[in-house]
This record gives sequence, structure tokens and C-alpha cells, in this order.
Amino acid sequence: MTAIFHLLVYQPLYNVLIFSYNFIGQDFGIAIIATTIFLKVLLIPLSKKQIQSQKKLQDLQPKIKELQEKHKDNKEEQTKALMGFYKENKTNPFSGCLPLIVQLIFLIAIYRILLNISGAGLEVEAKDLYSFVSNPGGINHLFLGIIDMANPSPVLAVLAAGAQYWQTKLMMTKNKKDKKNIKKDSDSKPDFAQIMTKQMLYLGPLLTLFIGIKFAAGLALYWLISTLFMVFQQLYIFKK
Repeated sequence: MTAIFHLLVYQPLYNVLIFSYNFIGQDFGIAIIATTIFLKVLLIPLSKKQIQSQKKLQDLQPKIKELQEKHKDNKEEQTKALMGFYKENKTNPFSGCLPLIVQLIFLIAIYRILLNISGAGLEVEAKDLYSFVSNPGGINHLFLGIIDMANPSPVLAVLAAGAQYWQTKLMMTKNKKDKKNIKKDSDSKPDFAQIMTKQMLYLGPLLTLFIGIKFAAGLALYWLISTLFMVFQQLYIFKK
């Protein structure tokens, strides 16, 4: 499994990063930005499906809550009703998982690349380069001559966390009209989906902040650009 990951994910991404570094002008930060944008463009079909799935589930939450409330005393009937509802509306509550897993795999790959380059004294591993990618030797690890990509950057960590908060906030659409149509019941169970979404609004950015402060700035920069790309993609899809 490790060999497959190295061959199909790590090495191609490594070469894209080094190629960008050579082509753009040997600024490691700009190379990370270019690699991130390239990767996000490549994953547009998956991320688009994830955003649309999340948005549709948000819009269907009032009706889902009604069905849960209607069959709260019969779990089997509740499950059947929900499955029928999902089928009728051509949606799958788990359809957003695959894009998240794919993005996590690439995040791990970026982390490993930055870690290995830093561990090698900011030298490029020639054995991992394709024949058509020239070896620059040492890496200039400063971004715009200011931020050291090999060490943690609190500024980039805060920006990445802020972008994460913005992205999550966009997904928390409030359908007030539908909520007014839902009968309130003092014995009703809490809306766990809504609770989890609200928790992620703060837990996600806090986790991003922790990772950004703890690890190399290159990882925080990757996360910042990746999240901003997703934000503008969400805005485009919502507007469309």
C-alpha cells in the first residue's frame, strides 16, 4: 500500500511541485500555491459533487427532521422512510465522503513531501524526480523572501483557520421558511446534524490553527489556498 501511495500520489505531486518551483522562479511558497491550484482544478469534479451533496442535504434537513420526528418511536420505520426519501430526492448522505477521503490523501502527500524536503536539508531527492524534471538542488524555502516555509508560521495558521471558518459558515444555510413549518414538540429529539455542523464551525478552524502552528508553514499555505479555492467554488455553485 505504501509503494502504491508513493508511486501514484506522492511522486507525481512531488514532481509537480519541483517543476513549478523551477518554472516560476524558485520561490517555494509560490510553487506550493501553483501546485495547490493545479491539484484543486484536477479535483473539481469530485469537490463539485461534494459541495452539491452537502448543500442538498442542508436544504432537505427540515423534511428529514419531520420524518425523524414522525417515526421516532419506530427505528425500523424511520430508517425505511429516510431511505425512501433519499431515493426519491436522488441524494445520498454518504456521497460527500469520497471527495473528503481523496483530499485527505493529497493532504498527507503534501505533508510528507514538505517533511522529507525539510528533513533532507532542503535538498531535492533526485531519485523521486521524473527524467523531464530538472533537479534544482537546494530549495529556497522563503516565500516572497519573508516567510520560511520550513518552519511554522502563526500568520498563515490564523489565515488558514479563518478561511476554514468562512467555508463552513457558507454551508450553514438557514432555511427559515421550512423551519417555521416544522411543529415544535417538547419531547422531540435534538437535531444532531445541526449540532454537528455547528460544532464543526469552530472545531474545524481550531484544528486547522493547531496544525498550522505545529507544522511547517508550507502545509498551512497549502491548506489556506485549498480552502479559499473551495470557498470561491462554493460561491460559484450556489450562485449558479
